[in-house]
Amino acid sequence: MNRRGYVRYLRESDSNQPANAPPGPQTFETHMNYRIPFNKPCLTGDELRYVADAISRGHIAGDGVYSGMCRELLERELGAAGVLLTTSCTHALEMAALLLDIGPGDEIIVPSFTFVSTVNAFVLRGARPVFADIRRDTLNLDEAQLPALITPRTRAILPVHYAGVACEMDAILRIAGRRGIPIVEDNAHGLFARYRGRYLGAFGALATQSFHETKNLICGEGGALVINEPEFLDRAEVLREKGTNRSRYYRGQVDKYTWVDLGSSYLPSDILAAFLLAQLQNRTKVLARRKAIWDYYHHNLRQWAARFGVQQPSVPPHCEQAYHMYYLLLPSLADRQALIEHLRARGILAVFHYVPLHLSEMGISFGGREGACPVTEWASDRLVRLPFYNDLTESEQNEVIEAVTRFEAVPRVAAAGSPLQAA
Repeated sequence: MNRRGYVRYLRESDSNQPANAPPGPQTFETHMNYRIPFNKPCLTGDELRYVADAISRGHIAGDGVYSGMCRELLERELGAAGVLLTTSCTHALEMAALLLDIGPGDEIIVPSFTFVSTVNAFVLRGARPVFADIRRDTLNLDEAQLPALITPRTRAILPVHYAGVACEMDAILRIAGRRGIPIVEDNAHGLFARYRGRYLGAFGALATQSFHETKNLICGEGGALVINEPEFLDRAEVLREKGTNRSRYYRGQVDKYTWVDLGSSYLPSDILAAFLLAQLQNRTKVLARRKAIWDYYHHNLRQWAARFGVQQPSVPPHCEQAYHMYYLLLPSLADRQALIEHLRARGILAVFHYVPLHLSEMGISFGGREGACPVTEWASDRLVRLPFYNDLTESEQNEVIEAVTRFEAVPRVAAAGSPLQAA
């Protein structure tokens, strides 16, 4: 399959599902049919008790007791001026676009190698995305490209901390600061990871978090907007409360509330917040477990990866990662697809992502073209994510590792030779 045919195939597929997975309602059933799934939501201990307590309190809509406890925990730990829970990371990004008054004619710089929500939230306001390529080591936004991408219309830069490994924030902040351009961190992968000792999500004027079931700390669907610049606090409350000053009314600051701005209903149920609080309170245990899984993959796949020219994740020494995922970069598209099928035949679900945004139908409409982000295109062809969840047992992980290392061929350098063959 050539690149053009493969891009067309990806457009017709869910890039977070294995090749040829059926779309729509069948996805969940397909996922659960694997002995070792790619992801599985896991409890930490108090989730069901907290949910029952939230119900017994008689308030399960947004901004209940548990929402407040989550907010206070995140504000305290991250050192943020404010944190607002949202129904998703997507909605947190939409709020960020509204807070920055993004509109038609504005430009935002975003890596092409990211999930569509990162860019869609700003395109919804009329912005034009300017796609940046990524670094070959961390797969993060290539900060060296930023000066050439900035124009007088640039209104925001959106670094995405891929796999919970920090972008080079010193350089990004320095470049953006010279031009007065706000930074919005997409930190969906990186909650409680650090860059030079400082938590991710604490660098930009705004940052967004995800608590989707595939993330480290979860509530099924959910997110948060982290506000580091106090000037955004009051308006963020209004936007999140359907454009009303309802929060001020509940605090007794006004005698009635009314429509005062744009907005939507971004509040998650307090039932979800109750579930999330249990996860957040056990964050140290969760992170330690995920670190053990990541380290075990990394150590036990090292010799195989070196032998066959497979790239393992790269974590710079000044970055403390979140251990969000474990991925491999195969020598070619054919190798990657063959490995996924090899694992699938053994009841193991591995997945690939992302479709390069600049080569998507929407990306092309904004001027995207093949070759514009070569590292993104290289990574998209080759990356595969291995099963990774908190309850993954050592026995299951050994089965995954054994299956991967039985995927062998005559040793050769990464750029040469025929595709790896499944043993």
